[in-house]
Amino acid sequence: MKFLIDNWMLIAIALAAGGGLLWPVISNSAGAGALTANGAVMRINREKAVVVDVREADEFAVGHIAAAKNLPVGQLEDKLASMVKNKSLPLILVCATGARANKALATAKKLGYEQAEVLSGGMKAWGEANLPLEKS
Repeated sequence: MKFLIDNWMLIAIALAAGGGLLWPVISNSAGAGALTANGAVMRINREKAVVVDVREADEFAVGHIAAAKNLPVGQLEDKLASMVKNKSLPLILVCATGARANKALATAKKLGYEQAEVLSGGMKAWGEANLPLEKS
């Protein structure tokens, strides 16, 4: 007990740092704009969602979701409207881990794709869920 009293500031700092490290995990689990692999499958099958893979062409060729369209994140703003004309369809953005897709989500929303979502965990999560891949 004496240790806790003598070192209360160090303990408070450690708890604050731990909370700061856990915040992204907690906020991402709330599901803001993120979709699980199984949720993505349901969207694709039930709502005819369009999957846009924002990885580079060489990454896409190694393995991608069936019927996914490849549009690297750098070209998204210029070419998304011509690739996916119906802005009312659900749009699922995919990359390797979800980082580039989150960046692409802001662009898609700005272009008017209000039903755009990110596959949480990207292709890594898709593979971990043992879901099928196509190779081109």
